[in-house]
Amino acid sequence: MRSRLSLSLAAAAGIASLALGMPALAQSADRTIEEIKTETLARAQTGAYPTLGIDPADARDAVELIKTRDPDEWAAGWSAIADRYMAKAKAASDPKEADKNYLRAWRLYYFGQWPAPTSPGKLAAYKKAVDAYLLHAKNFDPPLEVVRIPFEGSEIVGYLRLPAASVARPVPLVLAISGLDSRKETIAETYAAGLAQGLGFFAVDSPGTGEAPLKASETADRMYSRVLDYLATRPEIDKSRIIVHGQSFGAYWAAKLAHTEHARIAGAVVQSPPVHHTFQADFYRGRMYTREYLFDLLPASLFVYGLTSTDELLSYLPKMSLQTQGLLGKPTAPILVVGGVRDTQVPIADLDLLINTGSEPREAWINPVGGHMGRTASAWPDPVIFRKVILPWEMRRLSETQ
Repeated sequence: MRSRLSLSLAAAAGIASLALGMPALAQSADRTIEEIKTETLARAQTGAYPTLGIDPADARDAVELIKTRDPDEWAAGWSAIADRYMAKAKAASDPKEADKNYLRAWRLYYFGQWPAPTSPGKLAAYKKAVDAYLLHAKNFDPPLEVVRIPFEGSEIVGYLRLPAASVARPVPLVLAISGLDSRKETIAETYAAGLAQGLGFFAVDSPGTGEAPLKASETADRMYSRVLDYLATRPEIDKSRIIVHGQSFGAYWAAKLAHTEHARIAGAVVQSPPVHHTFQADFYRGRMYTREYLFDLLPASLFVYGLTSTDELLSYLPKMSLQTQGLLGKPTAPILVVGGVRDTQVPIADLDLLINTGSEPREAWINPVGGHMGRTASAWPDPVIFRKVILPWEMRRLSETQ
């Protein structure tokens, strides 16, 4: 762990360009469909994000059905393969066989809507993904509870799982926030690993994604304050031992809550958190076409904010800066910052700013050869970072608050 980080943004960006095999200047256009298909298959072979858990054979079958960049065609290709597994699941007499097929179907439908449900076909794939996941979750032990919290004329939908009933109540809990293109279902799968250690979780989507009740804005963190209100009403949960964990765009909300809700949370894990520089137009113009992201970062961003043009997005984004909002330097909950020096989506300068601003000590796990989220394809993929870095810090922090 490192408590301080001081790196030159320019130097870090130059290292990233060389290490990731990209030109120093960002691509001027997104990938072609053939490039997307090739890159998708390559990532599926290694289990790299965002193809986590997808069988390479299923990926090959799906991309063979896709000929253009049309989002509905993308959704249809992946959904066609997912439909096969849904049919197998419903026909299975063995619950374990059914569950295995529901899980495969969920992953494929989810990838059919990736990175955002920007068309009718992608929206249909997303809805099928949620249905498949809940069928997969139907026999979880301990069970998964779908929670619906009234909020501003709508509702916040989250997944609550608590450790086995044999674990003494009340239990500590992680409020786990998904990113721009992950969903509460993906982080619910991740945090299942914490149940055996006596840790519960409440998984929820980021604003503008999944089933979130509002689009992203500089005030959308209020939905998480409402979640904390709700969690405080549950006697099974120790409200004095709640940690927030956000991934990528979710890390923005976690970092903000570390400041605005520091009195109500025991800590925050912020994994590649956009803080200030990410939201500046000069950086964002290059970020939109980074090859570290599979494709369509710009359409996904527009969808999340409910905007319609690049100019509109670039004009709005500076309002999201935690520095502009005057939060940096104010009291915070304990924070663990996780990231990679070679991240082309969130600059290392943002992590540097968060680590070195304020009076409370910070902890950090920074991978000097890592990309977004601190990941590398071989030594430090997402599951390893979670198991070896994030979960141990959370358990240690929660034990200190007993």
